[in-house]
Amino acid sequence: MNKSIFKKNNILKIFNYSLINLPTPININIWWNFGSLLGLCLMIQILTGLFLSMHYCANVNLAFQSLIHIIQNVNYGWEYRLMHMNGASFFFLCMYMHIGRGIYYSSYKFKKTWFMGILIFLTTMGTAFMGYVLPWGQMSFWGATVITNLISTIPSIGQMIVEWIWGGFSVSNPTLNRFFSLHFILPFLILMMVIFHLIFIHETSSNNPLGSNSKLYMINFHNYFTLKDFVGFIMLVFLLKFMNLQFPFLLNDPENFILANSLITPIHIQPEWYFLFAYTILRSIPNKLGGVISLLFSILILSLMPFLMNNKFFTMKFFFLNQILFWCYFNNVILLTWLGSQPVENPFILISQILTVTYFSFYFINALIFWMMYKIIF
Repeated sequence: MNKSIFKKNNILKIFNYSLINLPTPININIWWNFGSLLGLCLMIQILTGLFLSMHYCANVNLAFQSLIHIIQNVNYGWEYRLMHMNGASFFFLCMYMHIGRGIYYSSYKFKKTWFMGILIFLTTMGTAFMGYVLPWGQMSFWGATVITNLISTIPSIGQMIVEWIWGGFSVSNPTLNRFFSLHFILPFLILMMVIFHLIFIHETSSNNPLGSNSKLYMINFHNYFTLKDFVGFIMLVFLLKFMNLQFPFLLNDPENFILANSLITPIHIQPEWYFLFAYTILRSIPNKLGGVISLLFSILILSLMPFLMNNKFFTMKFFFLNQILFWCYFNNVILLTWLGSQPVENPFILISQILTVTYFSFYFINALIFWMMYKIIF
């Protein structure tokens, strides 16, 4: 009896410290809401995905029809499907805002939290890609074919790994089966990584707009920030529901309303909008191996930030030049996303190559400005 009371008290203490009395900087603004919104998006994706998996058939002959069955025959099946499909877009939108805030306010100085965030980002991208294959439409099939073929650039063993992933000599039933299994299990792995992400945040406390490490001016997380997060939850759910009811297929590719056919290639193969910036970087490099390396480096370059910008001035609020550079970078990513939806022809190829160079340049020029300003001031 005493042991059970002791365990219960420990759980209450952990909950009390983690959510109620967690010391939080008083000056954090609305950009800090996106962390909690990402948690809400993850819960929406897991729950809607669970209901969809009860009716989905991971078979190339049945997958497309099972989706039609979910939408037309299952009670509120259309809502679960749209919540899951558009919820993925909201998830990535919040994630990009979260990463952008981390870059602008120098959250990368908390290395363990930052690296765990990058790992979550990469795992989420993989999960979303496999989920996009499951409807077994034209774009799902050809997107899977193009992206998995990129692994064949690995010298000597590349083609062997691709065929092992496919479970054959092309994207087929074994591929769909294993993608479904991985798409179902990976969100729980992401959930575990999110818990570690939060543990690391609790070790150092949240960053703040001034970038100060001072433990002064801290207030309890509850009820000041729980109420603020709750307002964010209401806004996100309202926008998601509004999109589902008014513009349900706004972000969906029309090609995906056609059953997958390996004999007919779509005119323009492209991934979902949240991968388009990386897809543009991939396409802009003429060499296949170079394109794949650039694609990976477009995400992994985030891991260099704690080392490139290791200085005592923590945020871009201190330097006007860095602020200008950040918003140029923001527009660069928007343009790369737009270019990913354009055909592979001039002038789009040339513009893509220029913007790819400027995308990578941002990290090094930004670090150089930080270093120069630090030397001038100190």
